Amino acid sequence: PALAWAETQVNVVGLFQGKAILVINGGKPRTLSVGDVSSEGIRLVSANSSQAVIEVNGVKRELGMGQAVALAPGRDGAATSGGSVTLYADSTGHHFIDGQINGAQLRFLVDTGASAIVMNSGDAKYAKIDYKRGTPVSVQTANGVANAYRVVINNVRLNGLALTQVDGLVMEGGSPAVVLLGMSALNRMEMKRDGIALTLTKKY
Repeated sequence: PALAWAETQVNVVGLFQGKAILVINGGKPRTLSVGDVSSEGIRLVSANSSQAVIEVNGVKRELGMGQAVALAPGRDGAATSGGSVTLYADSTGHHFIDGQINGAQLRFLVDTGASAIVMNSGDAKYAKIDYKRGTPVSVQTANGVANAYRVVINNVRLNGLALTQVDGLVMEGGSPAVVLLGMSALNRMEMKRDGIALTLTKKY
């Protein structure tokens, strides 16, 4: 079948017990119940309020809310690593994505208002960043002036899109709650919006 040769992109935009709302290949959101198979050959294996398990071309993938995966007919069926990733806005219009910093799994929020990748000190420690060896700076936040450290992040990965040596900012304390994907990373990508979809393609 043609499907076997085509890349299939799936994004989870809603999760419920036994059901998931999926955007498939950029189409309109549709609801699948467990056991249902879409016209593209995507089967919903299981779903609850935190994640869905889908099966495409015989390959199973676990996806959380807002996560996307592009599956190709490669031997291992892994997510494609062509240097691009598509995110879909949540109900508040924000684009979230799960990724890694130095191999540590973290949640990112696309923030064009942030000059760098911004994370709290707990996330920095989790990602094995010795941030206190960075450059101390004072940062103006909504709650006043906060202490922060400028660092260089060795490796950032968003699904198949990987960046190295990215400028970062580590804030002392627990804010921000998620990692802000700021312009030090976004400047190295082409950003293309289409409705609620935001496609990031690596430039360098």
